[in-house]
Amino acid sequence: MQFLTLIHIDPALLAELPVEEYDRLMQGCFAKADALREDGCLLGSQQLEAPQTARTLRVREGLTRVTDGPFAETREFLAGFNLIEAETMEDAMRIAMQFPWARFGSIEVRPVRDMQAVRTRVGAA
Repeated sequence: MQFLTLIHIDPALLAELPVEEYDRLMQGCFAKADALREDGCLLGSQQLEAPQTARTLRVREGLTRVTDGPFAETREFLAGFNLIEAETMEDAMRIAMQFPWARFGSIEVRPVRDMQAVRTRVGAA
């Protein structure tokens, strides 16, 4: 099964982290990611730019609205993600726990829906 780990960061907690410690944590994350990729567990990963760089698109009652930044004001923001392969949710959680970012926000682990099954169900080509 595939799982997406959504890494949410609290910028206030991250700002308290000395640059040297952040760099050490990132080096460890890259090493762990490389090992998981080599094992076939990590299918993709990416960091995201700050929420202020985002644009949000909404269409309501035929009207399109684009706003700068995220739609909701939250303490945490989506900072990155990992697409992983694991047998079970418990295995996916064990992989997520190997990364330090839950100390500075949260890591949401969510199963990825089988889009081919949905495609077949709705009769899409």
